[in-house]
Amino acid sequence: MLSKLIPAGLIAVAAWANIVADVRALIDHNNFTLADAMLQKYRTEHGVTPEMLEALSWLGRGSLAAKQLDKAQAYAVETQRLALEQLKNRPLDAEVHLPLALGAAIEVQGQVLNERGDRSGAVAFLRKQLAAYRGTSIRARIQKNINLLNLEGKAAPALDEREYLGGKPVPLTSLKGQPVLLFFWAHWCGDCKEEGPILAQIEKEYANKRLAVVAPTQRYGYVARGEEAGPAEELKYIDEIRHKFYGDLLHVPAPISDENFKNYGASTTPTLVLIDRQGIVRLYHPGRMTLEEIRAALNK
Repeated sequence: MLSKLIPAGLIAVAAWANIVADVRALIDHNNFTLADAMLQKYRTEHGVTPEMLEALSWLGRGSLAAKQLDKAQAYAVETQRLALEQLKNRPLDAEVHLPLALGAAIEVQGQVLNERGDRSGAVAFLRKQLAAYRGTSIRARIQKNINLLNLEGKAAPALDEREYLGGKPVPLTSLKGQPVLLFFWAHWCGDCKEEGPILAQIEKEYANKRLAVVAPTQRYGYVARGEEAGPAEELKYIDEIRHKFYGDLLHVPAPISDENFKNYGASTTPTLVLIDRQGIVRLYHPGRMTLEEIRAALNK
């Protein structure tokens, strides 16, 4: 591994092929000192680049995971400050690294506030950032962090159901009196495909409880192997994926709208949302869940 190849205190990298991967590898081995030194050397040689900022944001994320809140905050604030300098001369979504860096920096700052016991301050900070970046690719990521702190116990946001595959969807308000499980998925998502059989089993087990499963998805502008595709072609591909990997869920309504993903902050797929019989969100979970975990949530 990289941390074994480079002696402590020595930065001797022949080529900066992937500064993000190098920094992440060192963080994974808890070598924050060397990761920071490597990044500073890269910055000296190459200046502030989007790749450098993404790597810097990972130092913030790593420090947060290590419960080093002061360091996490400092890295995140510096990442955002330098990102804003970049934005004076370019749009945020000109390439992938800068939005990843800025999104992570905002996420870390919100989580640090929450870890320090200031949940209301964290939500207020994130909402301010959401207003600033609503028209960019990081909107869903910011919304996800707001929802993690604030959505459970609140009324479920409405879904855009004008376009769909599978069964015809009905407004969530029409499903009051039934528990509802939302399954946000993507045609490219391997974890989503593994979640499919679990949800099919859950639907069967809780049929007597009138559980309604709804599976929102969206277009991403491409199909297999990342080939660009128009809306009609991608819609056909999404339906092919449904038939290939979700055969037991073909009857489930699958609304197709990026607004649903933005409003629910589903920047992570799958994202699972459990809504009770009164239309209140009881579980908001970005990422996979096991059969046992979903059962436990429903049994509450």
